[in-house]
Amino acid sequence: MSDETQGSASPQANAPSMNMVGQYIRDLSFENPGAPGSIMAGGGNPAFNVSISVAVKKQSDDIYAVELTLNAKANREATVLFNVELVYGGVFRLRNVPEATLSQLLMIECPRLIFPFARQVLASVTQQGGFPPLMMEPVDFASIYRQNLAALAAKQNAAPAGEQPN
Repeated sequence: MSDETQGSASPQANAPSMNMVGQYIRDLSFENPGAPGSIMAGGGNPAFNVSISVAVKKQSDDIYAVELTLNAKANREATVLFNVELVYGGVFRLRNVPEATLSQLLMIECPRLIFPFARQVLASVTQQGGFPPLMMEPVDFASIYRQNLAALAAKQNAAPAGEQPN
């Protein structure tokens, strides 16, 4: 009976799979220009500006690095309290993933998996800088993906006939 199953490939051998190989911090910068005065001054609630972007870099046939860039800046009036930049990445192995769904997997699901870890680094760094931990709200990566597709389509439609957009 074992001879029968050895020669045939199991249906699961060709099934799509995604595995996280590892995670890393590529870049981390924390600026606290007014320290120690900024943490002793008190005052009203600061204004926060937080941005996020996603980048994908193919490493080999089935290995991709997905990086989140988080920028957070806190101001009180015209004074910068802190400025943080974090580039947090995950390395993913994707096998047998149809080309039609590869982009969505890399730009939605992979960032969704590493975001909680990046958010924790951001919270820890701001807390170690003397401020309350900055806890970002969950991010809707599917919405960001759709917005980027719409922006790309608009750019392609705006290109003069015969020219290819970069």
